[in-house]
Amino acid sequence: MKRNAAIAATLAPLLLLAPLHAMAQVAAEKWTFSLMPYLWLPSVDGTLRYGPPAAGGASPNVSVDADTLLGALDMALMLSGEARKGRWLVATDVIYLDLSSDTSAVRSIDFNTGSGPVNISNTALDAGTQTNLKGTVWTLVGGYAAVQDPRATLDVIGGFRYFGLKATSNWQLSAMVTGPGGAQTFARTGSVTKSDDLWDAIVGVKGRVKLGDGNWFMPYYLDAGAGDSTLTWQGVLGVGHAFKWGEVLLAYRYLSYEQGGNKLIEDLSFGGFGLGVNFRF
Repeated sequence: MKRNAAIAATLAPLLLLAPLHAMAQVAAEKWTFSLMPYLWLPSVDGTLRYGPPAAGGASPNVSVDADTLLGALDMALMLSGEARKGRWLVATDVIYLDLSSDTSAVRSIDFNTGSGPVNISNTALDAGTQTNLKGTVWTLVGGYAAVQDPRATLDVIGGFRYFGLKATSNWQLSAMVTGPGGAQTFARTGSVTKSDDLWDAIVGVKGRVKLGDGNWFMPYYLDAGAGDSTLTWQGVLGVGHAFKWGEVLLAYRYLSYEQGGNKLIEDLSFGGFGLGVNFRF
């Protein structure tokens, strides 16, 4: 897969930097902590599969519009934290998002005639579909500071990410849809709700690069993994300014999930800018 190869190509040169600073000065052996509340306003793009339908039934496949969800944030809670001692670290990140879309669309319908699902494209009949997404993303990693330099840092990390999603779609079609052979029908209007819980192991790198001789720096983060997902990956790149008490950061964040089979998430991605204030103590 091209995406897997691109992630591997990005991680490899970063990991090779570790030996260059193996003799860097070890930080003081005491615990330090940081806590960062932040606001991330992502757009969302993907496909939700509410099947597989039972024998004699039918279920919709719904596309989620990336542009409309950006302005439909109903509720959000976002917080990250980190604890360090020497070169070792533990970090966590929690996101709760409640998003709504008025312009999703039923892109196709799966009918089950008894011998398995039969897919029928139906995008032309969609007359207005609303989708609500409620999701919790929790990441927990441990890591080791492979590079500790005044101008650049690099932490190698490993852990897991949990994604709990509850999706509800209310559809409205311009006409009832008839299945293969005319024996089954899919209602012109209706509603469906489905939940999924994904646990994935992840590995990656994170750190920062100093920009010039002042207090500006560039934070970066990249991870990839699998488990309940076929592939999940996340990348962050931004700019920050350091103060005595912590930092202020502006960054672009992208989170992607892919699944195979008859899972709720066929593919789903979140991308957008975020602003955070990181307090160190």
